[in-house]
Order: sequence, then C-alpha cells, then structure tokens
Amino acid sequence: MELTWHGHSTWHVDVDGTTFLIDPFFDNPFTDLEPEDVETPDYLLLTHGHADHIADAGAFTDATLVAVPEMTAFMQDEHGFEDAIGMNLGGTTECGDAFVTMHRADHTNGLNTSYENDIGVPAGFVISDEKPSQDEDDGATAFYHAGDTALMSEMIDVIAPFLQPDAAALPCGDHYTMGPWQAAVAADWLGVDHVFPMHYDTFPPIEIDVDDFVDEVEKTGTDADVHILDGDESFTLE
Repeated sequence: MELTWHGHSTWHVDVDGTTFLIDPFFDNPFTDLEPEDVETPDYLLLTHGHADHIADAGAFTDATLVAVPEMTAFMQDEHGFEDAIGMNLGGTTECGDAFVTMHRADHTNGLNTSYENDIGVPAGFVISDEKPSQDEDDGATAFYHAGDTALMSEMIDVIAPFLQPDAAALPCGDHYTMGPWQAAVAADWLGVDHVFPMHYDTFPPIEIDVDDFVDEVEKTGTDADVHILDGDESFTLE
C-alpha cells in the first residue's frame, strides 16, 4: 500500500493498483501541484463538506465518489458525478482490490465557506486490503484517515481492536481539530505502527511546531513511528 500526502488532509492511496484520493485541496503550502496535475483516481473519498476538504473535488468527476449519502447527492447535483457510493457510518464497501470502512469523526459538517448547509455527518475512513472481520489476519494492511476528528473513545474501543489499522493520518493543527497532545493520545490509543501528522500549517489558526507532535507521541510510550512527510512525499506501508 502506497500512501502519498499532498498537504493538509489530501492523501493519495494505492492498494494493489486500486487508487484513492481523499479530501482534495491543493491550495495549500505543502504542494505545488494543481488538480489537473493529478491523475484521476478510481475512487474519490470525502470526509466532510468543509471547503478545505472538497475544494478540488470537481476536478475528479470521472472517479467514483464515496461519502455519506447527503454528500454524494449534493456533489452529484453540484458537480455532475455519475458514479457514487453513498455509504454511512459503520459500513464497509468493496472498492476494486480494497475495502473502505467508514467511521464517525467528531467534528462539524457545514457546507460551503459560510457553513449555511448541513450535509450529513463527518467521517473518517479505514482503507484495507482485506475485508475487516473478527478473524485476525496478520497479512492484512490498513490505513486510517481520521478526517477532522477530535479525540474520541471509539479510537481505543472500536477502531484499534476491530479495524486494526497499521497506520494513521491524524489532524494535529489544533483550533479546528486535535492539537499535538491529543493527536498523540490518539496515536497511542489506536496502537498503530506508523502515524502521520496532517491538517497543520495550512493557514494561521493551525500553525504549529510539528516537532511538538513528535515529542507528545514519545511521551505516551507508544512504539509508533512518526513520519513527517514533505508535500507530495510517499510512504510504502507493508
């Protein structure tokens, strides 16, 4: 599984040739790419409707859209997506050679920059190369994109023991999401081997010293490795 961070909360994930783009927002300081520079993925995953997560979604209408039903309906009407999978919290859907499980995120979900419309619940996604089950499969690989969530007990009670992610991308910019210390607790609760900070340093309210996140993770005593990626940098998860 290849993970590529394009800044903010924008990730490209490749699972055995099935490709995903999550929360496309290329107007951020970590990437020089424009949406037209990015090959259309097989699936476009949207965690929620805030502008810094869907701003460039309209550039990828040839992809199959995956989001909550309220989001897929709006994006089909607004941008003309033809193929969409409207799923909801707790559901798992097969996408090519991968499986996508949706979990809730503790956040808000107002649509457009003035937040005048609610568009369902915010979410996070676990992308795995095997269908989640109660049978442990040491050969399975799973990546958790937490969306814009706050720290929540489901991380230790549900996501870690049952969805068993190997890696997690966690927002840590504070103000709108978790800050470094709560994101570090999340990394510990999730029991992942690899953790990636995201949703930081894009605009003034979420500017942080990302090394604070590294320090906070170390203080939890977890064995997770923190990877601070440069924009458009990739990591191979095995």
